[in-house]
Amino acid sequence: MLNYIPTTDQFVCVLNKKIEPAKLLNALGHMTAGLVSQYQNNLTPMRFRDFIDKSKSVHPTTSENGFIVLRAENSNQIRTLRNKLINEKTPFTDFTQTMVDGNYATQQDNFDKTLEQDLEYFGVCFFMNKEKAKELTKRFSLYTSR
Repeated sequence: MLNYIPTTDQFVCVLNKKIEPAKLLNALGHMTAGLVSQYQNNLTPMRFRDFIDKSKSVHPTTSENGFIVLRAENSNQIRTLRNKLINEKTPFTDFTQTMVDGNYATQQDNFDKTLEQDLEYFGVCFFMNKEKAKELTKRFSLYTSR
């Protein structure tokens, strides 16, 4: 059996409760994939492993790091958190309404026409020390299906 060393870092995603669930799940997937891609060539405390069951079937690449999903009341709360992440130079990804419709060219055209303060944020995703993340996100509640 492999020795397990607890991780001190976690993934954190904060989602806008005003957006319908199917759109939030799509945003969550895109943000997480984008965040991991930012770290792919860097040394990082992100840890992944494959699991092999008793029948030798492989269950590939599961994160050993915690993953928490929190709920924001609105887009402005996500914008404020995003600005804090920028100020702290923490890598992050976000997802906005302008990323939903059309292909990349249409989406970029939508961004070209929209000021940052007018964007509707679906969510933001980042990776950091659990204690620091807890302090940064203390105003958000755990995202539940109710």
